[in-house]
Amino acid sequence: MKRLLGAALAATMLTAGAVQSAEVKIGFVTTLTTGGAVIGIDQQNAVNLAIEHMGGKMGDLDINLIFGDDGFKPETGKQVTDKLVKQDDVDFVAGYIWSHVLLASRKSVLDAGKFLISANAGPGPVAGKHCNENFFSASWQNDQTPMAMGEVLNQNGVKSIYIIAPNYAAGKGMVAGVKRTFKGEVLGTDMTAWPTQLDFSAELAKAKASGAEALFIFYPGKAGGAFMKQYQQAGLKETLPLYTVFTVDALSLPKFQAANFTDVLGSQFTQQWDPTLDNDQNARFVADFRAKHGTYPSFYAAQAYDSMFLIKSAVEAVNGDLSDMDGMRAAMKAATYPSVRGEYTYGNNHMPIQNFYLREVVVGDDGNWTTKVVKTVYEGHQDTYAAQCGL
Repeated sequence: MKRLLGAALAATMLTAGAVQSAEVKIGFVTTLTTGGAVIGIDQQNAVNLAIEHMGGKMGDLDINLIFGDDGFKPETGKQVTDKLVKQDDVDFVAGYIWSHVLLASRKSVLDAGKFLISANAGPGPVAGKHCNENFFSASWQNDQTPMAMGEVLNQNGVKSIYIIAPNYAAGKGMVAGVKRTFKGEVLGTDMTAWPTQLDFSAELAKAKASGAEALFIFYPGKAGGAFMKQYQQAGLKETLPLYTVFTVDALSLPKFQAANFTDVLGSQFTQQWDPTLDNDQNARFVADFRAKHGTYPSFYAAQAYDSMFLIKSAVEAVNGDLSDMDGMRAAMKAATYPSVRGEYTYGNNHMPIQNFYLREVVVGDDGNWTTKVVKTVYEGHQDTYAAQCGL
């Protein structure tokens, strides 16, 4: 009887070990249809490149990657997330371009005891009062990038600005961020319908009439292209210089160049990453991405790529034992993986404490429009919502 029980126990242990070492399942929610697909596909390309660079494994575990299309809608994003968590039983859910999609989906992941890794969106609630031990950001808190731009405006001696941004969670965060640090006067703020409004002529006329010294905007994706076209048509570059966040990137620049939107040249924006950052991981990522796709990766792609290596660090820290949540959590909190942005740390709310740079649009050596780092605006910057987080 003892021999039979021992054999049964050994068989059970072997079976459990086989299950444990089989695979790590990762769901990645992004936008693969509608007008936001250009961003989602860039993220998808970066994630696939990361998996290729890993050889399809995290430690001894095979990677089972499942993409989910949020369709640019919070309700669709939640449905996709629910499927990944309940039906596919993934170990990690990553992605989320849009703050309103992340906010609609977060509880589905966290209430199920899964890890949630944001590869872009960083709304204030998830950094503050709704922080969670199983949530980690591979990007930034929404307010940080515009806060850095507010400092740039101060350094440039700008005394007054006009603000135009979309009326949704991220747009409100961008406006709050720049207002938090800009020491001059805000002569007007227009919050436009999102994502339907693509005509900004009325807002541009108001901005011009305000007498502001500069214009601050946040318009990602398709709306950014529409705005830039109308800004150039209005002939405002000399009288109302443009400062942006998340409007100019590697996805939009080729389109701006093809459309001859020359007013974007010389424009400045802030970011925590640039393709020219000097570290081995970034050099490999940028070079291989360009070789595969013929374009520079966007910051969306860079963050998606990082999110996979953050997860890899967690899986390998526990030798593939995905039941060791504490061990994986500690590994991610340590942020010892090779990030394309270079070294950074995590705050108590699991938002990165990192550098932010001033970037400028220039003509590259090959004639293509690209960016360069002008200076470091913030070193080791922590978001303001961390004080509201109880972790």
